Amino acid sequence: MPAVPVLVLVLVLAVTVGCSSTDAPASVSVPSPPAEEMAFCRALDKELPKTVAGHDRGDPEPSSVTTAGWGDAAIVLRCGVPRPERMSDPQAKGVDVDGVNWLLEERDSGPRFTTTYRKTYVEVTLGEQYLHDIGPLSDLAAPVADTVPPSL
Repeated sequence: MPAVPVLVLVLVLAVTVGCSSTDAPASVSVPSPPAEEMAFCRALDKELPKTVAGHDRGDPEPSSVTTAGWGDAAIVLRCGVPRPERMSDPQAKGVDVDGVNWLLEERDSGPRFTTTYRKTYVEVTLGEQYLHDIGPLSDLAAPVADTVPPSL
């Protein structure tokens, strides 16, 4: 094989690998809540911390006031999500973190938590490194409690 085509192939591969960075923001489904719930999500977005569990905020794509992320998608928050089916299960597990109740859904990829008894549902998914750690919810409980009123 001639040297020039090999060099071109090597350059194309190098550019392709260089452009496919793992630091790119994660992509998540953006919720579309009703107007009243969207107002709560906007307020929550303004109050969310810059860091959660030591991870800097780096929001997922596409950008929206209904989504936020920290630590290259190790922690992802979505506001205004639909009510999870699992919430109707009397055997469902829940946790209370600093006065905010969360439905726990255990998954292989990491736990998912959804607020209960709030005027809109806020979902937080944690990466598998948080299989047995709800610590990040401590950083999110106060902003949720301050901006999303109880429904009871």
